Amino acid sequence: MAADKFEVLKRYFGYSSFRNGQEELVDALLAGQDVLGIMPTGAGKSLCYQIPAIMMKGIALVISPLISLMKDQVNALVQQGVSAAYLNRSLTEAQYNKALANAANGKYKIIYVAPERLESSSFLRFALNAEISMIAVDEAHCVSQWGQDFRPSYLNIDSFISKLNLHPVIGAFTATATEEVKDDIIRLLNLNDPLKVTTGFDRPNLFFSVLRPQNNSSKLLELIKERNGQSGIIYCSTRKKVEEVCDLLNRNRISATRYHAGLKDDERVRNQDDFVYDRRDVMVATNAFGMGIDKSDVRFVIHYNMPKNIESYYQEAGRAGRDGVDADCILLYAKADVNTCKYFIENIEDNEDLSQEQKDFFRQREEERLKQMVFYCTMSDCLRGFMLRYFGDKHKDYCGKCSNCLTEFETVDVTVEAQKILSCIIRTGQNYGVKMITDVLRGVSTDKITRARLDRQSTFGIMKNVKAAEIKYLIEKLEEQEYIISVGAEKPILRVTEMSYPVLRGNSSVKICKARKLRSIVSKSERHHVDPELFDALKVVRTYFAKKKGVPAFVIFSDATLADMCRIMPTTEAEFLSVSGVGANKLEKYGEAFLNVIRKYKPDKNGTAPFAMDADRLNYFAYSDKPISVSEITFRINDLNKDQNCKKLKATDITEWLLENEFLKAATINGKNYKLPTPKGKELGMTSETRINDDGNWYKIVLYNRAAQGFIIDNINRIICGRIE
Repeated sequence: MAADKFEVLKRYFGYSSFRNGQEELVDALLAGQDVLGIMPTGAGKSLCYQIPAIMMKGIALVISPLISLMKDQVNALVQQGVSAAYLNRSLTEAQYNKALANAANGKYKIIYVAPERLESSSFLRFALNAEISMIAVDEAHCVSQWGQDFRPSYLNIDSFISKLNLHPVIGAFTATATEEVKDDIIRLLNLNDPLKVTTGFDRPNLFFSVLRPQNNSSKLLELIKERNGQSGIIYCSTRKKVEEVCDLLNRNRISATRYHAGLKDDERVRNQDDFVYDRRDVMVATNAFGMGIDKSDVRFVIHYNMPKNIESYYQEAGRAGRDGVDADCILLYAKADVNTCKYFIENIEDNEDLSQEQKDFFRQREEERLKQMVFYCTMSDCLRGFMLRYFGDKHKDYCGKCSNCLTEFETVDVTVEAQKILSCIIRTGQNYGVKMITDVLRGVSTDKITRARLDRQSTFGIMKNVKAAEIKYLIEKLEEQEYIISVGAEKPILRVTEMSYPVLRGNSSVKICKARKLRSIVSKSERHHVDPELFDALKVVRTYFAKKKGVPAFVIFSDATLADMCRIMPTTEAEFLSVSGVGANKLEKYGEAFLNVIRKYKPDKNGTAPFAMDADRLNYFAYSDKPISVSEITFRINDLNKDQNCKKLKATDITEWLLENEFLKAATINGKNYKLPTPKGKELGMTSETRINDDGNWYKIVLYNRAAQGFIIDNINRIICGRIE
């Protein structure tokens, strides 16, 4: 057992100092005091219980809601030299019994367990005979019915703890919690006079943007192509939309997969692993994906649809940039999303444990949360400041890292336009939605308008020279300022409020704030401050070890650690230990391989560096419109690399990777061995062709069309990761 918390911090986790709030929580747990830690995603909550767990006598149980979190954190701990395991339904019965037996024999210091597992008789027998020194409850807000992710199984945690022979110290941790949820956590987990630490909710490395595109699909493609090769998550409101967006990305040669509750368990697990292990760049998902995902190198989170509340949005957006490197959080806002959220609220599944009064209060609370979400999407003030104030944090009015702070706004008087719109709503009987009102104002003679005789109204065509999008935007603004309300969720109709009549009489004016110019919606990634060629070379080494160990790449080293290597350029073991995120265990496992690369990238670049291509250089690849062979592709790639000291790529490197990923298959024809396209490879754009050589003998060759060439280029650094010795 290590005696010093700083020694444990450096030896196992590679850090020389604690972040804000961590040391207080560690000290309290080591002293036997219960704690409640409210810390934003990426602030290092896990260290607050992992360090005491390593230092304490006995076993620490970490209660966590999702399998993915357990796998990621256990993988990371094992790589750092900490004995850890998880117990959940992903294990077979034999695997579970073996892990439980190992736990009973004291093999593990930290055991991750799902809350449902606490009710298992076999697990309870183990717990009653084990020396459990600490219980850490992750995602503790799940215990509260007023939280955004209530899980009934969390209500059984206190009952489980009360059955233990010795009462362990308890730590509860979450990223988002209102005062009401905090009180619930303390009460329902029966925390005894806990130390409460709230470090604040700000994530300075996140760049927040709200966009209102005319076409979400084209804007999404534009945003992702600007972030080519980066890891990202796209959230959609429905399963159907997830399928549509994932298909859109794949049709446009973007490496994407999907996740929602409608998929079979094995496909969800496979798709999640493809994303976590970097076999796919983009995950398209509903909110069923992500809570507890420990993938630290997510560079962007895009909400294709607006979430139903700020709590959900901040938690989902917070899955970007967990490694501390700059990342983008972009929300594509459309008025239709508001109606979708209203529909979900109105059709929320009843909780039989609540009274009717509580149910009504819950729906009212959800409606108010939705109202705040809409306000976030439509206001012109600082986005970061609004969210921090929502969670009770103070913040200045200008952050400089959100789309509103970087947008020039102007105030426009739209009283005349408002009078026309309000008058049209009244004169048509306050029985129609946005599209019908817009068509009447523009003078569009549809069958529906003609049948309703709305073409005879005095407001018909009074805004015929105004674009439909502009009228719809004005209607949104009038609704935001409460001159108009939408009634109904499925097919909402517009009605005016009492505030409208002074405007119609000319006694009140209407002004709106319009964006004139948006200077930027893209964060300036920390990678731009380091040598991109060295960064890519280090990523190749990292991917090699990740593949060899069977763990996600970020478990080996995070992007932030690689960037620190690029800045420090260590060439000795002592210098390598000074890199943030490098501890003694990882130095021993990986130090020499990374140091060899860095040494070769010193200014003189002596020796032979591993082949690696940065994204900018790959932009100059000479695509062929006619199908070409893998040898020709290899020649064109090597032609981009002017450094004679670099190893050259071989055609067999590409072929072997395609075989491993089932784009090619081995086949024997007339005694000759070939690698031929699988159905998966053919779909990609690979074909086989029979040719005759100079001796009159036939042979088969695989050809790659432009799309297949692009796929090779997109994955080139993954292809070469297995070539490192």
